[in-house]
Amino acid sequence: MKTDRKERIRRAKASRNSHKPRRLPQQASSLAPEGPRTPFHHGMDIPVLLETPRFLILDKPAGLAVHPGPSTQDSVETRLLPHPRGGPWLAHRLDADTSGCLLVARRKTALIEAQKAFQERQVRKLYWAVVIGDLPQDSGEINAPLLRQSNASGWRMAVDAKGDEARTRWRILGRGEGLCWLELELLTGRTHQARIHCAELGTPILGDPLYGAPAPDGSALPGLHLLARSLELNLPSDALSAQALPPEFMATSLRTMGYETDAQS
Repeated sequence: MKTDRKERIRRAKASRNSHKPRRLPQQASSLAPEGPRTPFHHGMDIPVLLETPRFLILDKPAGLAVHPGPSTQDSVETRLLPHPRGGPWLAHRLDADTSGCLLVARRKTALIEAQKAFQERQVRKLYWAVVIGDLPQDSGEINAPLLRQSNASGWRMAVDAKGDEARTRWRILGRGEGLCWLELELLTGRTHQARIHCAELGTPILGDPLYGAPAPDGSALPGLHLLARSLELNLPSDALSAQALPPEFMATSLRTMGYETDAQS
């Protein structure tokens, strides 16, 4: 019968097709190598001095706040890409006008470890400052407790016996006409410590609008000449060390006191 013949032909074709190799769907897109990953939102990069799976040390530009505020949303925090499991987190902070080394924890366990190191003063923080005036000694240490004081116009830190312990070790790296280049080792981590301790020594930081002096000719102040020069942490899991170069406006002042970029980097 014709029906039986058609059924035999259909079965024969089905048998032949079952032995043909099956073509797999194209997977080129899933196998393509990923591009370089970045810890920042697109177009909002900050120079990275050191990167490990658990930490970043950023070279924060002068003028960039670490946290968003009422006057600006642009900050280190808002530039960092959030992780699905939380973070990253700032392990400490710098004033908006201070440039240089800023530690970021990429894991919560790393944040806790770093915070413990800061609290137990197991972190070495060196700053560079260009100050107005001169000091009679080449090195020394200032121990002046700091207290936050508020009024209708805002707040500032002040030297006060009731304040928190604040100690800074300093040494002169160079001298120029009416200026000094200081290295500051912050032995404690109080708000505005470097700025107010330099002012307390009688040598305010060049360009400091809060604790400094206005320009004698009434011109606009230059940028704050304060750099978080280096950061060192010896943690149980990581040994971290990084060094930042001064921004160009500060480097210009430093060159008058013998600073050479290649020699000091």
